[in-house]
Amino acid sequence: MTDSTILIFAGIGSRQTPPDVLQYMKEVAKRLAKRGFLLRSGAADGADAAFELGCDQVNGAKEIWLPWHGFNDHVDTGFYPTREHEAIAASLHPVWGRLGPGPKKLHARNIGQVLGMTLDVPVSFVACWTPDGCESHQTRGRDTGGTGMAISIASTRGIPVFNLFNDGARERLAEFVLSVSQIIRDDSNQ
Repeated sequence: MTDSTILIFAGIGSRQTPPDVLQYMKEVAKRLAKRGFLLRSGAADGADAAFELGCDQVNGAKEIWLPWHGFNDHVDTGFYPTREHEAIAASLHPVWGRLGPGPKKLHARNIGQVLGMTLDVPVSFVACWTPDGCESHQTRGRDTGGTGMAISIASTRGIPVFNLFNDGARERLAEFVLSVSQIIRDDSNQ
């Protein structure tokens, strides 16, 4: 579905994302879709829904990862985690063995959001909101919630994470998007 010239971002986060941040996420998704970015998200209420809505408002490209068929009454997208996604999630979760099948599938879905179906088409960056402002595997805690798995896999692979909880994250995100967009334009002109 994607090729190397398409820019991809993960738009994810907490179900408890504040309304003003949800509105900002919709706008970010619209603007990125208009610039040709593909959204990867996960059909959860809150942040995921805001990013997807913004993308849909401009008919943007998206991959919506579902942990199982019928999750959150979302239409079937064909993007589901595999055993390989689950194995990576298991390697990053501190108490994987204590989780039931549902939480394991949710965490494995987050691996797909960052690395894609074949695990070799990563996003350019992660835009998210968590109540603790986490941006790395090292700072991930209980309050990071399920978004922490995506943050962990991104940060351990050198993929930038912009947590909109943090002061300055919006500005850092905008600067990054502009720089990545310019690099792609320069490469396509050669």
